[in-house]
Amino acid sequence: MTFPTQGLLRLVVLGLLVSGINGFAKRHGVKEDPALAAVAAGASKPVLWADPKDISSRNLFYGPGGKEDQPQGATYTFVEEDLNGTNPKIVVKDQNGVKWTVKLGAEAKPEVAATRLTWGIGYFATEDYFLRDLKVEGLPPHLHRGQRMVAADGAMHDVRLKRHLPDEKKVANWKWKDNAFSGTRELNGLRALMAVINNWDLTDENAGIFIEKTKAGSGSHSAEQIYMVSDLGSTFGRGRETWPLRIGRGDIHAYRHSKFITRVTPEYVNFFVPTRPAWLYLAFPPEFVSKLHLRWIGRGVPRSDAKWLGQQLARLSPDQIRDAFRAAGYTPAEVEEFTDAIRTRISALQEL
Repeated sequence: MTFPTQGLLRLVVLGLLVSGINGFAKRHGVKEDPALAAVAAGASKPVLWADPKDISSRNLFYGPGGKEDQPQGATYTFVEEDLNGTNPKIVVKDQNGVKWTVKLGAEAKPEVAATRLTWGIGYFATEDYFLRDLKVEGLPPHLHRGQRMVAADGAMHDVRLKRHLPDEKKVANWKWKDNAFSGTRELNGLRALMAVINNWDLTDENAGIFIEKTKAGSGSHSAEQIYMVSDLGSTFGRGRETWPLRIGRGDIHAYRHSKFITRVTPEYVNFFVPTRPAWLYLAFPPEFVSKLHLRWIGRGVPRSDAKWLGQQLARLSPDQIRDAFRAAGYTPAEVEEFTDAIRTRISALQEL
């Protein structure tokens, strides 16, 4: 497979970065990571999408982690607070020593549903699970964020748990406008998918390159560079952050009544999302301009690639789509409404 020159240059830079990390480790007596060494040596390959030949049998209730990786037991211990992003998050450890990032607030439900639909058709997603009730021991007296969402005894409600995978680590962010897959059907399909789920927060910070380590029978190591949209919380709402804030994420009424396809030409299709940011962002000019520049992601998507994405989504059964929203803790009525809205958008793509 060939890559655009800029994409190849990006991979070279990534390799130099990883090589530097391992060089530092060697100089300071730290054990070198064999999988990262494979990246530095050019032995790994970038992957954005993998054909899900088993799509009809994929379990969208449990998602990419499956039933076996779901949170176990009721005992969780506070590790640290995660101050990245805009939503309150903490890192906890369960009784088996597995680490989880707990996200509180409005993004918990939509993110779980979005990861399942994304993974269901072959793109990569984090192992997310929704819990109605969670109790964490050892919390500090005061959290920097989300304190009002935590009871005095450490109880929390309606949270998302993201599993920390021991054989996977994030090494960089990738840019929507310049990456190893620029111009490919798979990237254009991902652009269309973000419009399907109304993901308006498509900053490069939410697009990560992860190294997934594997060990061959001979004891040698290899690695894949997984390109992933690693934050899918700003989805299934109006399609942009606006007032009131709750309708920007996980609001079925706002989602059903939002625009989807705004223009179709013989070659291209334009989507509503990402759209112009709300005027409230004018109070923060740099952020307003930054979000304004994201609009191109949903503009000028090749019509054939958008239709291909619709064909992939159409391989999911209505029950599989329902499972994605059931897993996210939505009510039975909301599950049906979200499923109907998704299927309407799938039909629109198929008709292109």
